[in-house]
Amino acid sequence: MRKIALVTGSSRGIGLAIAIKLAENGYDLAVNGVRNESEVLHAMEEIKSKGSKAVYCRGDISVPDEREAILEQVVSTFGVPDLLVNNAGVAPLERLDALNLTEESYDRVMRINLKGPYFLTQAVAGMMIEKRQADSSFSGKIINIGSISATVVSPNRAEYCISKAGFAMHSSVWAARLAEYNISVYEVRPGVIRTDMTSAVVEKYDRLIDQGLNLQPRWGLPEDVAVSVLALAKDSFPFSSGGVFMVDGGLTIKRL
Repeated sequence: MRKIALVTGSSRGIGLAIAIKLAENGYDLAVNGVRNESEVLHAMEEIKSKGSKAVYCRGDISVPDEREAILEQVVSTFGVPDLLVNNAGVAPLERLDALNLTEESYDRVMRINLKGPYFLTQAVAGMMIEKRQADSSFSGKIINIGSISATVVSPNRAEYCISKAGFAMHSSVWAARLAEYNISVYEVRPGVIRTDMTSAVVEKYDRLIDQGLNLQPRWGLPEDVAVSVLALAKDSFPFSSGGVFMVDGGLTIKRL
């Protein structure tokens, strides 16, 4: 029997790579994004080509009514998800010095990167708990896609770094709260990954990688994150709830 996964922000980039990898390995997919359905047809077809049933649940997770509609569509189509992957997130629209950061940019990033995932997780966790109480064999999982920016400072995108530091605590809080229900929570923390989010700084990171930014001298790829998520989804780390799994090519190892 195929399991059910809701992956936010999964119509492109890291989220799409995660959705495809899960589809290849026994999951039906609730794909979430904010673009019109006509713009994600190729992504949906690619997921379905892996043998997965898939539905596009359009909506902004930071907006309460849209978040509720997303979950109603997931449940009406598939039932309670076995896996929630909190992947949706945004970078600042403009990289501004911390001294010039605007409240509008701060609020936008916090709303999407931190507030939205928190209350989505709260709602999904409630569903998982009810299912667990009705079926003792049920074992839910929540995987949060964080960032090395939780600990690595970029003063020209302070709001993003602060949101990811908070998101790391989000993972710990839910791991502690849901343990009694056999719901494991993990954080995957990518480094410099080649996606549309980093497309504007390719030249910068090409140079830094050439200069030894990573121990492994290459860009990370969305597939690098996806295989890590799959390992956690498959329960390859059954005694590691609350764990942080680095996918950063060794970037954050301290070196002399």
